[in-house]
Amino acid sequence: MKRFSLAIFLLFWFIQLHAQDYSPSATNLKQREWFSDARFGLFIHWGPFSIPGSGEWVMNDRKLTVGNYSNLKDFFNPVEFNAAQWVGLAKRAGMKYITLITRHHDGFSMWDTKYSDFNIMNTPYKKDVVKMMADECHKQGIKLYLYYSLLDWRREDYPHETGRTGQHSGRTGKGDYASYLQFMKNQLTELLTNYGEIGGIWFDGHWDQTAAEGSSDRTSRIDWKYNEIYGLIHRLQPQCMIGNNHHLTPFAGEDFQMFERDLPGENKSGLSFQKASEKLPLETCETISNSWGYNLSDTGYKSTKELVHMLVKAASLGSNLLLNIGPMPNGKIQPEFQRRLNEVGEWLKVNGESIYGTRAGFLKPEKAWSMTQKGNKIYLHFMDPGVPSVSFAPTGFKKVKKAYRLNGGAPVKVNFKNGKYQVFNIYSDQDIDNVVVVEVI
Repeated sequence: MKRFSLAIFLLFWFIQLHAQDYSPSATNLKQREWFSDARFGLFIHWGPFSIPGSGEWVMNDRKLTVGNYSNLKDFFNPVEFNAAQWVGLAKRAGMKYITLITRHHDGFSMWDTKYSDFNIMNTPYKKDVVKMMADECHKQGIKLYLYYSLLDWRREDYPHETGRTGQHSGRTGKGDYASYLQFMKNQLTELLTNYGEIGGIWFDGHWDQTAAEGSSDRTSRIDWKYNEIYGLIHRLQPQCMIGNNHHLTPFAGEDFQMFERDLPGENKSGLSFQKASEKLPLETCETISNSWGYNLSDTGYKSTKELVHMLVKAASLGSNLLLNIGPMPNGKIQPEFQRRLNEVGEWLKVNGESIYGTRAGFLKPEKAWSMTQKGNKIYLHFMDPGVPSVSFAPTGFKKVKKAYRLNGGAPVKVNFKNGKYQVFNIYSDQDIDNVVVVEVI
């Protein structure tokens, strides 16, 4: 009997271990490569939480009950929303993909779901936003990634009693994760079945069930059963990438690693104590203003120069930049956002060669300059006119063949002394970023 029990235990252990093993498909690896080459995407935070104009955390921050917050559903009627204009704006900005909020922490579903009444079809608008965005992305050649919240401030079956947020929503019962897990599986199945090819799923909310970022022990208080969730996604769409904004080292089954408000290796936000993966594609998500969702009082817009420098620094660290907008509740995108995105797009028309398809430079970026690489070309980004030159020893190449300015091709002076090359800066006060191409052999 003991031998039989041991055999059953070992068999169960093997099945569980095998279930957590993950070998990405060929199409998934191809998608990762495409993602790493893309370098620039648009994040969109938008939903009923946009109506109060206080950001996407308004339900939690104002301690709104489920009943009171749910009334926003009856006011959400974004008659100015135009999927073609939104996708077109991303395309003009030089972005290659869009990550769209499908369901945030407030639990509102932006698509025609059969598993929740709190959805877009039960608003005065009555149109499937995810479908319109998916159709337009496919039409315009922009890949679509979908943000999906793991936590929920409204549902009773979410394990709210152990969560860090949503504690003033009026829920008094006990969570039932088996029920909630099935709910998420049902919704993810809809998203990965009814909207064509999806580039990836962007999870958020794991941190609700852990100690605060920076704590010595950030073990989750619940078993999310990611092997089941991730396995479902990879079965439905093998190419679909999975990322999880848990602010930890990537888990088994994940295909890219994101950093919230930080470049890989930085921790200015207090959220990024984890190390950057050396195996998975990387992504930094940031805002144009200071808010993710629409915020009436937020006028702290980053300049076009700041945004370009952020994109350059990300690429020089081998990371994408996922740049966020929080459209207005009526569906319009603020002119400040449009202006900056169009201006970044104009810069990329000239300098995109130094961003798209590049890899991290062999030198880490400095405040005033950065480096990206592609093939036999090194791109030096001079972002400060006060930097006269950059010096480096041959690394991965034998010698410099020539150097020239990317914009216009003007030759750039190069010296070689004491085993190091010195590449000089050609910079005017009007430059956002002077890119020098160094061809090597």
